[in-house]
Amino acid sequence: MSKVLSTARLNWAAPGAANQVPGGVFHSDLPHGPPLSLQMWLLPLSVPLLGLLALLARQRGILAAGRGALNRVLRWARGPACPRRTHAFVFSQCTHGRADSVLETFDLHAETHHTLELGRVRGVELDEVVVRAAPRRVLELGLGCGYSAVRTLRLLPPGGRLLAVEVDPLSAELGEELVLVAGFKHHQFEVLTCSSAEAIAGLRRPLHGDQGEEEGGLDLVLMDHDPQHYLPDLRALEGWGLLRPGGCLVLMVFRGHDSVVRQEVLEHVGSRPQSYSSSVRSGRGGIMEVQYREETISLMSSGDVIG
Repeated sequence: MSKVLSTARLNWAAPGAANQVPGGVFHSDLPHGPPLSLQMWLLPLSVPLLGLLALLARQRGILAAGRGALNRVLRWARGPACPRRTHAFVFSQCTHGRADSVLETFDLHAETHHTLELGRVRGVELDEVVVRAAPRRVLELGLGCGYSAVRTLRLLPPGGRLLAVEVDPLSAELGEELVLVAGFKHHQFEVLTCSSAEAIAGLRRPLHGDQGEEEGGLDLVLMDHDPQHYLPDLRALEGWGLLRPGGCLVLMVFRGHDSVVRQEVLEHVGSRPQSYSSSVRSGRGGIMEVQYREETISLMSSGDVIG
């Protein structure tokens, strides 16, 4: 049988009438295919096959739409986001010690439950920024259940450290536990249970290394807490000299109803061209990226810094 098939292939490519064009010129580069009689048989057979493929594709689209509608109904029926439910689901369903498994389980939970976490789309944007900036010192305002902390920690360079602030004691406890479940250790991150204003005022000490040496300020700040605090906290970070003078990225998460706050932040940044890059990025997930680049900063004397 293999010999017959080999001969058939040679016949398709062999020089002859099938390879000849008017004028008696042969073109060896012309495409070759099965005999015309076979093509005539294949054509009517392909029509129902194409119809079947189209039907399957349409059914898949219908199924996907139906699944999306069902997920929305489930989210509505289960009510507002609940840190306890999120924690219980992720803790019980993920593979402990694997950060990617923890993130995948968070995303799976978000399909059928309301969530206050960053989510997959914004998470990918955060990943891109962390990879690009390679920050050594990260401040996260608004830990939640730990989703964005896990995303960030897995991409930090060796020696990188994250300080997370969460005002709600329950969320702080549950979020810290899930960060540990993801495989990270306390020498890589710290959770402060207090308001963002309190954390910023006493931030010098956590930014010091084991020997107490100055680390040069924050490389990345992620704000995902109360948007009403974004601008006051940004001003406080400037005032305490906590943003790395050579350049610090400040990411602010907006979820669609914070246009006034967003405009206030833009006006503040625009009014300080000596401190901020004129380029402000806004990602598809609602994350605004501001580049701090002032070379000399200190609106308060270093003696006033707490800690």
